[in-house]
Amino acid sequence: MSIYRTKKSRFYQYDFELRGHRFFGSTKATSRREAEAAERLERERASRHLDQVKVAQTSLRLDDVAGRYWNEVGQHHAGADNTWRHLAFVLDHFGKDKLLTEITGDDVAKLVAWRRTHKRRDGASISPFTVNDTTEQLKKLFTRAKAWGVRFNNEPRWRDHWLDEPQERVRELVDDEGDRLDAEMRDDLAPFFAFARASGLRLRECVSLRWSEVDWNSAQIRKAGKGGNLVTVPITSVIREVLWPIRGHHPEFVFTYAAQRTREGRVQGKRYPITFSGIKTAWRRLRKRAGVQGFRFHDFRHDFGSKLLRETGNLKLVQRALNHADIKTTTRYAHVLDKEVAAAMESVARSRKKSRTTLREVKKAQ
Repeated sequence: MSIYRTKKSRFYQYDFELRGHRFFGSTKATSRREAEAAERLERERASRHLDQVKVAQTSLRLDDVAGRYWNEVGQHHAGADNTWRHLAFVLDHFGKDKLLTEITGDDVAKLVAWRRTHKRRDGASISPFTVNDTTEQLKKLFTRAKAWGVRFNNEPRWRDHWLDEPQERVRELVDDEGDRLDAEMRDDLAPFFAFARASGLRLRECVSLRWSEVDWNSAQIRKAGKGGNLVTVPITSVIREVLWPIRGHHPEFVFTYAAQRTREGRVQGKRYPITFSGIKTAWRRLRKRAGVQGFRFHDFRHDFGSKLLRETGNLKLVQRALNHADIKTTTRYAHVLDKEVAAAMESVARSRKKSRTTLREVKKAQ
C-alpha cells in the first residue's frame, strides 16, 4: 500500500516505486482522500522528473545540478571562489532537494527578497550588484541544464527579477593619497599594489596571476578574466620593473607575501601566494594607516582608466586597456574630459569673437 499512517505523524505518508526508483515522504494531508490526491500528484511529479533525468542523464536535485555545474564549469572560472559562494546562497535558500525544474518566477522573487536582507561585514546592506550576482548564478544553472538536454516548461522570466544597478561612481587617487599609501606600504606587498595601479586589472585577476600567463617574449600578459573572457595587458616598462625582480619568489604564482609570524603551518619570513581574503584585509589596514577614505581596491582600476583617458582623450583605447566588452561601460570615465571640452568651447568662442572683430575692421576700412 503506497498510502499509510504512522504513530509518529498525524499526516499520511506515501511510498511507491516508479521505473525502479523509490519515492516516499509526507502527503501533508490528514484525510485519506486528500492523501490519495496528494499521492497522485507525487506520482505525476516523479514521472516528469524521471523523464527529465533520462534526457539530461543527471539528477535534477539542486545539489546535484550545482555539483555537476561546478565540476564542468564553475571551478574553471577566473572568480571560482565567487561562483562557489553564490552557489552556496542558492542551495541555502532553496534546499538541496529542490528540483531545478520546479523553480518558478515566484521562487526567484523570494530569492531576491531574501538576499536583499543580507548585510556586509560593516553592517551595510549588500548592493543590487551583489543580489543580481546570486540571481545570475541561478540562471546559469538553468542555462547549463539546457545544454544537458533539460527542457523547462515554465522557466522564470529573468528580466523581471534584475534589480536596478546604480551607475558606479569613478574615484581617483587625488592630492597626496598615492604618496600616503606608498609611505605605509609593506615591502612584501608593494609589488602587488604597484602592479594593480599600473595594469588596471581587477582584484581577482591580480591575485590569481600566474607566471605561465606572463609572456616576456611577446611583452604581454594573457589570462582569463571576468566572464571567462581573455584579458591581455602589455608589459610596459613600469610593469616590467615590478615583475622582473620577483620572478624567483614562487614557481607558479606571481604575487606572494612574507609570513609575519609562524602559525597555521606558515613559517615566519617564508613566502606564500597572496590570497583574496588576505589581501583584502591587508588593503583595509593599509588604507586606515594612510588615512585614505572612500577609496576601494577597485578604484585603482578607476584611477588607471581616468588617467589614461585624460592622457589620450581616446575612449576606444581606454575600453581596450580595461578590457570592457561594451564601450558603454567605458563612458563612465568621460567626465574626466570635461575640462578639455570646456577649453575647446572657450577656444571656439574666442575664434568666433576674433572673426567678428576682424570682419568689423574690414568693413570700417572700406
